[in-house]
Amino acid sequence: MALLRLFLKPGVDKQNTEYGAEGGWVDADYIRFRYGLPEKLGGWTQFGNTQVNFVGSTSDVFTWNALDGAPYAALGTNRKVYAFYGGTWADITPIRASGACTFTTTSGSTTVVVNDGAHEAIQGDFVTFSAVTGNPGGIPNANLTNEFEIQAVLTNGTYTIVSPTQATSTTTAGTATATYQLNVGSDISFLDYGWGTGTWGLSTWGTPRPASASVSLLSRVWQFDNFGQLLILQLVDGSIYEWDPDSGLGTRATAISGAPTKSKFALVSTPDRHLVCFGTESTLGDPTTQDPMFVRFSSQENINNFVATATNTAGGQRLTDGNEILSALRSRGQILIWTDTSLHGQQFLGPPYTFGFQQLGANCGIIGPHASADVNGVAYWMSKDSFFVFDGTVKKIPCTVQDYVFQDLNIAQATSVNVGINSQFNEVTWFYPSLSSDYIDRFVSYNYLENVWSVGTLSRTAWTDVSTFEKPLATEYDPLDTATTITTIYGLTAGRSHLYNQEDGQDANGVAIDAYVYSGYFDIGDGDQMLLMQRFIPDFKRQEGNISVGLRLRPYPQASAVPSSLDPYVITPTTQFVSTRARGRQIQLRIESDELGSFWRFGTMRVDIQPDGLR
Repeated sequence: MALLRLFLKPGVDKQNTEYGAEGGWVDADYIRFRYGLPEKLGGWTQFGNTQVNFVGSTSDVFTWNALDGAPYAALGTNRKVYAFYGGTWADITPIRASGACTFTTTSGSTTVVVNDGAHEAIQGDFVTFSAVTGNPGGIPNANLTNEFEIQAVLTNGTYTIVSPTQATSTTTAGTATATYQLNVGSDISFLDYGWGTGTWGLSTWGTPRPASASVSLLSRVWQFDNFGQLLILQLVDGSIYEWDPDSGLGTRATAISGAPTKSKFALVSTPDRHLVCFGTESTLGDPTTQDPMFVRFSSQENINNFVATATNTAGGQRLTDGNEILSALRSRGQILIWTDTSLHGQQFLGPPYTFGFQQLGANCGIIGPHASADVNGVAYWMSKDSFFVFDGTVKKIPCTVQDYVFQDLNIAQATSVNVGINSQFNEVTWFYPSLSSDYIDRFVSYNYLENVWSVGTLSRTAWTDVSTFEKPLATEYDPLDTATTITTIYGLTAGRSHLYNQEDGQDANGVAIDAYVYSGYFDIGDGDQMLLMQRFIPDFKRQEGNISVGLRLRPYPQASAVPSSLDPYVITPTTQFVSTRARGRQIQLRIESDELGSFWRFGTMRVDIQPDGLR
């Protein structure tokens, strides 16, 4: 029998049934489609010479160059902010307050009560003690001159920490200066009301959550940008901070003087260089006046002046379509602004109006702060039920995996959805949590040049494309990880992020990647007769390691699939052909690999297929 060329169109199709998707692919993991062919994703390695464990779940990773060209990176989690330079990471989390305190100890216990009537801390906050005196309860001063995680807030004036050594007496003694870092945020969101909503310490004791309306307690999200060499740090629904590389890694980020104190997003406009705050205060400096639809911008070249006068270019504008601004993005000739329902454009006009605003689309809102990406002036984003593109006109992107993604999307964790550009492979990838998880556990990837989709289980909480560093950088979060972090913190609870170089090697930081792609079922004669596959000729490009090829057989579309009697067929780099005994009305092709160092791109397999009977 003559060999037939088995041609399968690129992309994963989950809108059709496995039988209806004949001639295509129906499932994949750790697979991309390139030049019309499926290939295994690249691997990843740790960023830097040693593994660094960051406290909390990362929501943004950002890279930039200082004025002297030196490369920097910043990473923001729900609990900390870190900066990188010259092979070293440092904690630059802003300081919230400081004050005097005393300690109450219990003999034989490592639990220490800290007495500070103005602490305003919540459980999980971080505090550093200095100038400790009195060896409280027999604990050496040096043992308390450290950073601690607050274990429990007892009252407005007391909280507990865990000492590295036990107290030898029960007493209230000693003095110290307590320096408090920014209140921590949650690593997940809560959409609920009534008693018990959220994490401990998020409200005052004895106060129930309002039962008359839904309460949204969102996970903490950072959003970074740069103003020259200054790092701009916007805490979503919080204050905006700056960090100057010239000040060194030993300094912390500080609030930008004169800037709004509560905003949802911030960007530096180009080329005019205004600092623009979105969803911000209508009365500057008063967080109670936050208007989720108000845009406020600084004077040109001055991020400390947001007060509009006749002699500067500061000002503001309220948008109308939508309930709240969620995200913004620099694009070709303008800033794109997304609300929960619409898209707006902000263009620089110059004096006297500075900026002009126009609505660009309706019913096309965005799902979260980090769900949009710009590629060469074309914007892509994810809403709560679709994917969109703006290239001068708002358009919904046809998606062959739309139901698969949006019917299994944990919308309660929408703020964690993030997008990554991988320009080397022409991909825009969204990472999202499925219904079975409060944390990101899935991805959906779109090749914007070839117009094909893929899906998988790679978990990344933040991503930045090749720019300052030679590889894309991305973070992964493990809520149960208790590994040692870059600084000593006593009483530190679980939850660590890890930063990786993506597209580096073929393995998952030294562990084999289990990659696979499955075709739809194919037949002959529209399934009106049995077929027999007697052999196939594999066709792989750049094959490294062994590949497993499987054949799944069905007599009818609704019947259970069974493997070929000789499954699996192991394909080595030198395999010329494979003899099979596969008989059925429909056959599915499965390609899998799980070896260290393996890589492959599937081509166009030739198969020996002929009609056959039941026996």
